[in-house]
Amino acid sequence: MIIKASIKWIIPMLASLLLVLNGCSSNAVPTENKPEDTSAKQNPQTISIMLDWYPNAVHSFLYAAQTNGYFAKHGLEVSIQMPADTNDALKLVAAGKVDLALSYQPQVLMARGEDIPVKSIAAIVRHPLNHLMVPEGGSAKSPKDLVGKKVGFSSIPLYEAMMRTMIKHDGGDPQNVEMIDVGFSFIPAIATNKVDAIIGGFINHEQLLLAKEGHPMTAINPTDFGVPDYYELVLVASDQRLAEKQALFRSFIAAITEGQQFVAENKQKSLSILFEHENQTSPLDKEIETKSLDILLPLMDAGKQSFGYQEPASWSNVRDWLVDNDLLPEDIKAEDAFSNL
Repeated sequence: MIIKASIKWIIPMLASLLLVLNGCSSNAVPTENKPEDTSAKQNPQTISIMLDWYPNAVHSFLYAAQTNGYFAKHGLEVSIQMPADTNDALKLVAAGKVDLALSYQPQVLMARGEDIPVKSIAAIVRHPLNHLMVPEGGSAKSPKDLVGKKVGFSSIPLYEAMMRTMIKHDGGDPQNVEMIDVGFSFIPAIATNKVDAIIGGFINHEQLLLAKEGHPMTAINPTDFGVPDYYELVLVASDQRLAEKQALFRSFIAAITEGQQFVAENKQKSLSILFEHENQTSPLDKEIETKSLDILLPLMDAGKQSFGYQEPASWSNVRDWLVDNDLLPEDIKAEDAFSNL
């Protein structure tokens, strides 16, 4: 009787337990085995970006995002293009020939001053790479020491304004400095003593090359002498494309954020990826690009902010300095030149 009674109660209990377990299982399986939404990957949206120059260490985040599948992950198929002329990028973006381009913060503002409707959507390199360079161990120790001497530059009014600001801030007379147009031949100009200093060369390129060729240079940061701290490299879209493709551009920024994180954590692998995309007309030097990336990474770090974040104060400061130096019309507003997506 005891055994029969036990069985009588146990069977319904087991049945109830099985129902509970089956119920839990039916709820859990779809959650754990839910198929991945692959529609974006299967139907990627195409987007094009034009570099500011030939592929080099500063572009590592783009090639990492492409090679590692971060663009594909965010539903993008990206075409990375090199400009035929470094002045082409902003005009091509404005004309809708490319979706995005890499350019420079002051140039974006000045472009708007020329009615070229472009806007920065991310800060890539957050501080100037363009420094005043003087021969190491020479007589010039600061900008005012160049009064009465020759400074080579690439005939860009922005660079001349930077030089004169630095000298004036340092207590010298900028009118007594001879600015020599050397085009982009910075290295031979300083190496052959054609000029006493150069401005327009980058600390992650020209300074490294000059040192390797036996002409070590001292770099003087323009932000230490009155020039506002500006974004050397920014990601740019046209006003029209930004209105039409804002969600697409957000996906792009998400992908390059992952690319930049990979570069920061895997420098050698990132350089290997970069070298796979080397342009044969502009061969890369492994030693130079390795040192360049070491210089760049801290300057690309946004700290507590997300990669690419832009400070409104930075745009206001650069805008005001450009106006003060007659490089920008007074009616151009800083807030119209950038957008944080």
